[in-house]
Amino acid sequence: MSDINFELKSDTIENLMSFSDILQKDINTILEEALEEYFVSEQERLLEKNQSDENAMTNLDFDEFWEGVDV
Repeated sequence: MSDINFELKSDTIENLMSFSDILQKDINTILEEALEEYFVSEQERLLEKNQSDENAMTNLDFDEFWEGVDV
């Protein structure tokens, strides 16, 4: 696996250190848990958006759909 380089704001680092002490958790564990929650949340949001987009394409009622069509 390749390394990923990223930077955190000093406030974020301070919070990580504080919560690590308070919760008696390793900083890596806190970051993993936070990212897991983020990924779940974003996946749910994307699924809702996809469903909303799909519904937007099919929001015509029966009469609107068939309006102007001679059968």
